[in-house]
Amino acid sequence: MDPLKIIDIYYPQANQLKEILLVHSRSVADKACQLADLHPELKLDRDFIYEASMLHDIGIFLTDAPAIYCFGDKPYICHGSLGAALMRSQGLERHALVCERHTGAGLSLEEIERQQLPVPHREMVPVSLEEQLVCFADKFFSKTHLDREKSVEKARKSLEKYGAEGVQRFDKWCQLFL
Repeated sequence: MDPLKIIDIYYPQANQLKEILLVHSRSVADKACQLADLHPELKLDRDFIYEASMLHDIGIFLTDAPAIYCFGDKPYICHGSLGAALMRSQGLERHALVCERHTGAGLSLEEIERQQLPVPHREMVPVSLEEQLVCFADKFFSKTHLDREKSVEKARKSLEKYGAEGVQRFDKWCQLFL
């Protein structure tokens, strides 16, 4: 499966939004694949990691985030579950799980309910090692500063505002993947 062909289905025109999506996704894919290569003992599915990294943010166009040229009608936090629906419509369940589980450091049902988040009320924490790795790699790249990678400290700090659960998952991933 060529993830770029799927991206072209939902982003058919060359424009600023597509460029942001592609640059960000390639950065995430490069980091995730680099980290996978550092850990052959984990026996990670590298092809899937690349595909899932390229597709993890496929749902952003459906959200309202004008700073990154997204003019949809849903809150940005919904982009993962929206992308998951798109992937399921393509018959890509594993990719769908990465989409819906990569927001923050994953979202537990308790976090979703406590914060009254406008996403489906279910566990959305990365489960497989591949899901965890794509989610982890994503934390190092912003869609508003495409030219730089965040340090571990800045990536960690960006999760603090969402609560301790995500920071704890991130710290675990630092030990596992770095």
